Amino acid sequence: MAELSMNDHKRPFKDYAARHFKWECSDDGRVATITLNRPDKKNPLTFDSYAELRNLFRDLVYASDVRTVVIQGAGGNFCSGGDVFEIIEPLTKMSMPELLEFTRMTGDLVKAMRRAPQPIISAIDGICAGAGAMVALASDFRIGSPETKTAYLFTRVGLAGADMGACGLLPRMIGQGRATELLMTGRAMSADEGLAWGFFSALHPSADLLSQAQKLARNLADGPWFAHTVTKTMLNQEWAMGIEEMIESEAQAQAICMMTGDFRRAFEAFASKQKPTFEGN
Repeated sequence: MAELSMNDHKRPFKDYAARHFKWECSDDGRVATITLNRPDKKNPLTFDSYAELRNLFRDLVYASDVRTVVIQGAGGNFCSGGDVFEIIEPLTKMSMPELLEFTRMTGDLVKAMRRAPQPIISAIDGICAGAGAMVALASDFRIGSPETKTAYLFTRVGLAGADMGACGLLPRMIGQGRATELLMTGRAMSADEGLAWGFFSALHPSADLLSQAQKLARNLADGPWFAHTVTKTMLNQEWAMGIEEMIESEAQAQAICMMTGDFRRAFEAFASKQKPTFEGN
């Protein structure tokens, strides 16, 4: 009988065939890039692209190759939100059960992104609005350009700023007062504000944005992969913990990481004055 491995249920995603956006991977499959590809409309989301993104991020839990994901938009803009005529107009004609099914689906995209073990990097140029701003917020890293304008436009269409987790996620990112202003007024946050408030980790010229995001993605992908997944898990879980639970949970998590080969490899490389090669185990 062949020896059972817990990796047997995993599969490569390098050749995933996306239908509603572009999907490209590095030669080794470790760095994936999603491109929202409707530049004529500033890359809005549709019912189909919402659902495919949700399903893809859910499935990436089982990826044997992809270690980081970069999200960008085509044509100098990130994402203008939900398509006005393909989403907003149909929503005005739906029943309450249908509307709730839709809002739960959009929220499920955020949950899938947060649960995906891969660090997610949004490379944000130009317009980043509505649901697009929530995709950015759900990412682990956000890199912008000086031209980036980020807006939570829900009140502009007569809706609450409470959408896809915005009222929980945004205050944790930039503070309660700033989040209240953006979610109630719908005004755009400038790139400089986003950098100063901690929304962006860096700003780069538009021409360098993707290469800088992929450089970060490569550094993460070649790093201690298993440990990165633990860090992301703990960042999610500790929101609802008190200090005692936080410290104990991190003690257990770090002890687990100390059992990995990557921990031993890092020590051996340091001792021999070499650069460690991490294998994610």
